[in-house]
Amino acid sequence: MAFLADALSRIKPSATIAVTQMARELKAQGKDVISLSVGEPDFDTPQNIKDAAIAAIARGETKYTPVAGIPELRKAIADKFKRENGLDYKPEQVIVGTGGKQILFNAFMATINPGDEVVIPAPFWVSYPEMIALCGGTPVYIETTLENNFKLTAEQLDKAITPKTKWFMFNSPSNPSGAAYSKDELKALTDVLMKHPHVWVLTDDMYEHLVFGDFVYYTPAQVEPALYDRTLTMNGVSKAYAMTGWRIGYAAGPLPLIKAMDMIQGQQTSGACSVAQWAAVEALNGPQDFITESKKAFEERRDLVVSMLNQASGIVCPKPEGAFYVYPSCAALIGKTAPSGKVIANDEDFVMELLATEGVATVHGSSFGLGPNFRVSYATSNDKLEEACSRIQRFCASLK
Repeated sequence: MAFLADALSRIKPSATIAVTQMARELKAQGKDVISLSVGEPDFDTPQNIKDAAIAAIARGETKYTPVAGIPELRKAIADKFKRENGLDYKPEQVIVGTGGKQILFNAFMATINPGDEVVIPAPFWVSYPEMIALCGGTPVYIETTLENNFKLTAEQLDKAITPKTKWFMFNSPSNPSGAAYSKDELKALTDVLMKHPHVWVLTDDMYEHLVFGDFVYYTPAQVEPALYDRTLTMNGVSKAYAMTGWRIGYAAGPLPLIKAMDMIQGQQTSGACSVAQWAAVEALNGPQDFITESKKAFEERRDLVVSMLNQASGIVCPKPEGAFYVYPSCAALIGKTAPSGKVIANDEDFVMELLATEGVATVHGSSFGLGPNFRVSYATSNDKLEEACSRIQRFCASLK
């Protein structure tokens, strides 16, 4: 009898975590490595948020919290959804988790039965299909195209839905492509979903505040209010407020689903860190200046990276609307030979040879379900980005 669960055979390790760890190990060995693999803002958490956490500790807010979150945070989240998204949720329709990952996993755990299908546009965040598979569901992938800026069309969505479809997993702006959907683009998708009343929408809005230029952000239930009763709207404080290590994600949705997720979390981790929750209250209720400042910095970095990568031989890099990623194609370089003598057979070979030759860590696109591409995170300084992109240009020029 095997000791480990059969369910483990259905999943694989996170490629983004694996590449980031590899970059750390090379740095520890003294190698000159620039890591563009991690999805984490390089800014420090704003001081007012840190002060709120310190004040919470001083007040003794260090005990167990309600499983679904402290009342103050659930109210702050409900207020945020009303203020920024025009969505009316009562605090009891809100749940707080240890990061967005736990929110997503608990939603799938609470709803998926063996054989249920979840439609996911590709490229996708690496954890979506693994969570679905671990819960016994079947991921159904829809490949988008670079020509359409990695955005799903209404026709593609309609074709992918079957009687077994339980969820449509939606992420805008996207990790890994940075693609964000306009109101009209979203309306086309929600019109399709209105034709299929058995399909629920799980929307990952984690990069909501990181949109550039004159782009205006919308979330599905905001565009189509009739989807309210079958939408779980997930978000968090990690990206917008540089609070990745605080581990606070949240969601709002129909009360029966929130109660089911609460029950699962109660047997799993219970409430999220008390001090981090009080910090999140300040993040949502306090001054929002940090978002404006960091967004401006990210937009400058995006423009720098897109410009320099498009000057690299064989690379095509579209300009995304949001997040802090670009998703360039390296299709023209497949089949070429690296300085080491290795033939670049796929995008994984490309990123591994880039790391070995030039010390630039990126993540291969096939791990996100669509290649030959690679993901670059520009959540680091302009100086490092310039140097990294120069190295990528040099590596691409060296391929024969």
